[in-house]
Amino acid sequence: MLFDDDFRWGTATSSYQIEGATRTDGRGPSIWDTFAATPGKVVNGDNGDLACDHYNRFKEDIAIMKDLGIQAYRFSLAWSRLFPQGTSVRENRGFDFYNRLTDSLLEAGIEPLVTAYHWDLPQGLQDKGGWANRDIVEQFADYTASAVDTFGDRINNWVTINEPWCITWLGHLNGIHAPGLRDLDTSIAVAHHTALAHADAVRAMRSVNPALKIGSALNMTNFRVADETNFEVVEAAALADSQLNRWWLDAQILGAYPQNLVEFYGSKLDSVLKADDMQKLQVETDFLGINYYNDNFLAAARPSDAPLSQGSPYPFPHRVDGSAPGDLTDMGWPQTPGGLRDLLVRVSQEWPQVKELSITENGAAFDYEPDESGEVNDLRRANYLDDHIVAVAEAIRDGAPVKSYFAWSLLDNFEWAEGYAKRFGIVHVDFKTMKRTPKASARKYSEIIATRGASLLARKY
Repeated sequence: MLFDDDFRWGTATSSYQIEGATRTDGRGPSIWDTFAATPGKVVNGDNGDLACDHYNRFKEDIAIMKDLGIQAYRFSLAWSRLFPQGTSVRENRGFDFYNRLTDSLLEAGIEPLVTAYHWDLPQGLQDKGGWANRDIVEQFADYTASAVDTFGDRINNWVTINEPWCITWLGHLNGIHAPGLRDLDTSIAVAHHTALAHADAVRAMRSVNPALKIGSALNMTNFRVADETNFEVVEAAALADSQLNRWWLDAQILGAYPQNLVEFYGSKLDSVLKADDMQKLQVETDFLGINYYNDNFLAAARPSDAPLSQGSPYPFPHRVDGSAPGDLTDMGWPQTPGGLRDLLVRVSQEWPQVKELSITENGAAFDYEPDESGEVNDLRRANYLDDHIVAVAEAIRDGAPVKSYFAWSLLDNFEWAEGYAKRFGIVHVDFKTMKRTPKASARKYSEIIATRGASLLARKY
């Protein structure tokens, strides 16, 4: 075997991507409802109104997980299902839904890992400025404390915010995610407020239940530079690394932001800082969730790569070189499992304060449909999972304290701005009939879980 008995195997989803029922039982509108309803924002004009109908079919989805041997399930709470306008006014039917979901998971022997926020901000809060309004920090702390007060007796493991980088830069600088803004000053405020919100939420949640395990989930990568003698590319890679990998991690561990970005943002950052903010940023957490999909390969910026005019999520000249090695996924992303190993080892060495790591997302988009026999033979995804799980085992061998792995995603779902055009699931969903079909990758993952990785030993390790 490659993994110890206490290593946890899971799969992951998020509320807006799978639940549907957007106008059911008092749920309020979220920024993704608004964004998807705006012409031209989502491929094919798709939206999450039905998604995977998980709101009504969650017991079927839990049965599939149990059959596969899934030990843990990461899902997110829809803030506007619990508090329709993001205020203190509760919607008990929303709480009842997550109570039913939690109880059903526990009855099936599946441990829940809950993400408090996975991008679907109540539209009522966005109307007041959303993440750019400093009031969101207190509002988020109140919301998470309320969630813990209801669910914390059964749910021990919590993620505060999923991928604040995407919230900040995809939602507020290049505008391809909700709320679809394109403003640098706003983005810098959001970057700071999400970091503050994580720290305040951890303290608020622990004040309700000090026994919880709490972390954040950050999307991280390696920035590869082919020509180390090109100063501009090396400098861009350092800025990109600080913006993506270090900003939120340094904030919570060190109570500081990367100095190169502090200098780059200058007065734009100074204008949103208050006297004691840096002390507030630092907070002890129990684990770090890492969402990993691929490495980035940088090349020299061209004159046409002016960041804001080209809709880049980076506020500095930056170009991802299309000559990345090997076969690409349907998202156009390279497959770089060795990068996952390198990243995990780097985190364990450079931030030794992190005592536990979790792979909270890892997966690939490949479009496979059922064949004539009804099977979905998604061999490329199965190989992707194999390669990356082996990389996790190698990182553990090299000292990285990885304790769990969550495959993204359980279901084909609403893939944000890509609508239903990209499929990440290990379970196929027919979006017309809602029929679920576990794919070959699901069976492969089930075998890995059952053997604790021993089924991978025939591979190079």
